[in-house]
Parts: sequence; structure tokens; C-alpha cells
Amino acid sequence: MTEPNAPLRELISLLDLEELDVNLFRGRNERPGWGRLFGGQVAAQALAAAGRTVEGRLAHSLHAYFLRPGDPEVPVIYTVDPIRDGSSFTTRRTVALQRGRAIFNMSVSFHKPEEGFEHQDEMPDAPDPETLPTWQERFASLGSKVPEEMRTWMQRERAIDLRSSRAMSMMGGEADPDPGPNLVWFRTNGTLPEDPRLHQCLITYASDMSLLDNAVRRHGRGWPERNVMTASLDHAVWFHRTSRADEWLLYAQDSPAASGARGFARGTIFSREGRLVASVAQEGLMRRVNTPRKESAEKR
Repeated sequence: MTEPNAPLRELISLLDLEELDVNLFRGRNERPGWGRLFGGQVAAQALAAAGRTVEGRLAHSLHAYFLRPGDPEVPVIYTVDPIRDGSSFTTRRTVALQRGRAIFNMSVSFHKPEEGFEHQDEMPDAPDPETLPTWQERFASLGSKVPEEMRTWMQRERAIDLRSSRAMSMMGGEADPDPGPNLVWFRTNGTLPEDPRLHQCLITYASDMSLLDNAVRRHGRGWPERNVMTASLDHAVWFHRTSRADEWLLYAQDSPAASGARGFARGTIFSREGRLVASVAQEGLMRRVNTPRKESAEKR
């Protein structure tokens, strides 16, 4: 058993939302990173809010849209609409609000446990996670290439241990037209409680890390001459089986298409034993700009 590090303890506390009224919750935010809320945090909290209104069922899918950039200095209000309670499936819609405006919405479907047919694709061959550099090691190798305003945020300790077989564009990765998968191992930095809903929320949180970069990486738009503006537009996760977020999970990612200033990426998540536990898809803004500029999703 490994004690959760401080960032993981804080993230777990952020998922324990404050209940303001029936179907109404308030969430605190992570420390500011680069000026806007991390989408994975909002998605995980929205799932947590929806789950608080459901008994005896786990999420099997979620579909979300990022509407406006979130302000890390302002708490997020989550309203849950109990759309349907069926004999096998339960549907919820969660809207995240700041200053009275929707910044995010999510539809979640929950399913009671059932037995049924089973099949899955095989897990791809991947290097062991212990052989891959950590997030901090990747950034340490970049030195002065990382903009000064980003260095503190990039080097600080994290709740998720993320190890990638290919350098992300923001980590100095070069243009790589090879459509082959990027193989990313992740797990929480410490052992989690047994609550399966917490594990789903943390897998949702991690699923937004590094995915859209697969579309960017095909074109080599990284530091120090970043000339692409990116922002997540939507995000979907399908949970095929229960799994632990505190054990190594392999996230096989690729990007089959980009067009119309949008990039599409997808991923499959496997346990270390080879069980396919989740699938993910995301589309994001990927707009070419003539000179490096600070990202802004507000004007997308």
C-alpha cells in the first residue's frame, strides 16, 4: 500500500463535492496551471455529481462538451438533471456553471450489473512503464525550451503518474506523421479507497491528459515555436469493465483525422493484465496561427 501524495489527496478532496441542495453541488478547483481549468477536473467532478444522485449503478458511458474556458479562481456549480430512472439504465445530465454561465455539460448513463456476451481487442505490445521517463524527467530534459511562465507548473508533483512512449509536442516532440499509437501508462500517485465510482472519476480525469496532443504531434507543433491554438471541444468515455485507477493502465492513443481546424483523437485503456477497461474519443480545436500566441478558447 502506498500513501497518496499531496496532489492526489487534494484531487480526491476536490471530487468530494459540497451538496448545496437536491441535485445541486459546488466544486473547488485545482491550483491554477496556465490560466484555465483543466478539462479533466471538470469532467471528473461532473461525473461525481451525477453519481451522487444514483444508487447501485456505475457509469457505463459519458458524453461531454466543453463550452467555455473555466476560471480556476472561481468555484464551479454543478446542476444535475435526473432525466430518467429505468429498470436497467439511469440517465443524468450535468451542467457546470461559473458566474451563471455554462462552461461544460455532460450526459451520463448508468447501468445496473448484468452478465452478457464478452469480447475485446488485444492489448498492443508496450514497454513496461518502469522503463519510461516520468513527466518531470521529460520536462527536465527540455531546459530553457519551456517558457519561463510554465516551468513551475510543469515541474510540480502531480496526482497522476503519466509515462508516454513518445514525447508530447509540448515536451519537445518533433513532427511525427506516423499514425501509429502513442502508448501512455498512467496510475494515481498512491493507493485509493475501494469506491469504484472514485476510480471511474479518476480514470475520466486522466483520460483528458495527452489525448489531443496526438493530433497536434502529427504536425510537430511544439515549443519553442508553437503556432497552433488548441482547446478540447468534446470528450466521451465508455467504461467496459471496472478497474483500479491506482494500478498501471495502458492508454493506447492515436489520431486518425484532422480537418476544418479540428483534430480528432481516440484511445483505448487496458489493465496491465490486458483487459480492455475503457474507450475514449475527443475532438478539439486545432487552429493554425501565424505567430505563437496564448491559447484562448473563449473566442473559438
